[in-house]
Amino acid sequence: MMSIQWFPGHMNAARKEAAKTMEVIDVIVEVLDARAPQASSNPLIEELRLPRQRPCLKVLNKADLADPVVTKAWLERFNQQEGVSAVALSCKSAGDAAKIPRLSQQLAPHRNTNVKPLRMLIMGVPNVGKSTLMNMLLKRRVARVGDEPAVTKVQQRHKLGDQMAIIDSPGLLWGTIKDPEVGLLLATINAVGHTVVDDETVAEFLVGKMLARYPARLTARYGFGVEGLTSARVIEAIARKRGCLLAGSGGALDRDKAARIFLADYRDGTLGRASLEVPEAGKAAQSEPA
Repeated sequence: MMSIQWFPGHMNAARKEAAKTMEVIDVIVEVLDARAPQASSNPLIEELRLPRQRPCLKVLNKADLADPVVTKAWLERFNQQEGVSAVALSCKSAGDAAKIPRLSQQLAPHRNTNVKPLRMLIMGVPNVGKSTLMNMLLKRRVARVGDEPAVTKVQQRHKLGDQMAIIDSPGLLWGTIKDPEVGLLLATINAVGHTVVDDETVAEFLVGKMLARYPARLTARYGFGVEGLTSARVIEAIARKRGCLLAGSGGALDRDKAARIFLADYRDGTLGRASLEVPEAGKAAQSEPA
């Protein structure tokens, strides 16, 4: 797979605006996808925050969809980084979202008055849950939520009581995703749209991850043994099991439809809590028996 070119015009403007906003905020709240925390961590954010010495709260969102053992390892990794604190939660939970201001406050204890309110900037790649977090924090629908990347187009500023302010920024990706693995991980969590990478390619990549770490989940969900099967054969088997046939083809399998079914099952948690990245690759403890 070639590198992904993905940089809609509004993202270039968003990068410039984020650089300006960085001068007048206290804490960056970087929302990550707990299933792929490294791939969904934008290096541009580090480039912008480090020269200005802005602390960062890394929020591993959608933790309810990720492998809790792997998530714990990621939290340990991030919490060892200077100027960084990390938490795993689900932004769909009001109780979880409510933790964000307190944790941000700990990173900037000097900002907590009417005169000097704590100013938080929410950042992250598209579709990791930034808008959901905003709506939960403000207890009203201020940000449009969608399951397609790049829903938020401009920065939005809101007061969070008298002593805090919060700024939401558009999903921000770097211009060229050179590592094919990172591109496919982002496509799997729907941070880049299916117009960039086709569903069948993404599904075969995801099958490979599931075969390596959670093979029993595939058998439990789709009712066939996976031992010895390639990713392509698993997609074909799903198509047969689910009756995915191309219209007027005399019974040819609709692999694209099967791919979409499989991706939806992963993204909504039907396949269980499954992480795509581990801090140390190949760690045996992260696998389940077939």
